[in-house]
Amino acid sequence: MSNKIPNPKNEKYDLLERTAVFSESIIKFVRTIKRDEISRPLINQLVRSSTSIGANYCEADAGESKKDFKHKLSICRKEAKETMYWLRIIANIEINKKQDCREL
Repeated sequence: MSNKIPNPKNEKYDLLERTAVFSESIIKFVRTIKRDEISRPLINQLVRSSTSIGANYCEADAGESKKDFKHKLSICRKEAKETMYWLRIIANIEINKKQDCREL
């Protein structure tokens, strides 16, 4: 079950690429947050959940059946929701990062 779209010029639907770029953006973002006893576990959770979206999409893209594809895609959705949660928490403890969190 590949996510390939017949039109190769239309890359905005390439979820393999988009999820990788998102993971990279999160990693760059967390490098700007000061580390302390509060932020370290939040940063760890954010990196884990956000990079998991792309990793699980890679697995879904190589799914063995439609059911397998749907199951792995549902994991991606859960990880995306978790990522939104961690971004919300970080936005509230790092007020100067609120806009960055919203953009991500």
